[in-house]
Amino acid sequence: MTAATVFVLNGPNLNLLGTREPEIYGHDTLDDIAGQLEDRARDLGLEIDMRQSNHEGHLVDWLHEAQARGAKGVILNGGAFTHTSIAVHDAIKGIRTPVIEVHLSNPHAREEFRHISYIGRAAKGTIAGFGAQSYLLALEAAARF
Repeated sequence: MTAATVFVLNGPNLNLLGTREPEIYGHDTLDDIAGQLEDRARDLGLEIDMRQSNHEGHLVDWLHEAQARGAKGVILNGGAFTHTSIAVHDAIKGIRTPVIEVHLSNPHAREEFRHISYIGRAAKGTIAGFGAQSYLLALEAAARF
């Protein structure tokens, strides 16, 4: 029997983690976060499928793929698409696979334009403000789906 898979999808500029505004986003790279998630997923009897793209359509396609492949859940850090993408919102609403929105920082403690989350309006829940730990908390939640 293969382990259940959790997709971990990352939007624009998250490939720059570790060097982009570390005072806000921390020093962990996306690869560091992937390693932490893989270790914890193994403990939980899960597998992760982690991806990053700067292109909105890739996120939409991957959300559809998560459902088609029977993923247990999706952890989604939409980056700036969080605040702008009706397409990602609609893709989340269009699938049955539960989606957890994650953010390294707390968008509500930042600029006003970051207070609106189209992803959050469609997601099962949101975890934000705990740095790389936000992803691990989301994985714990996904394990309970």
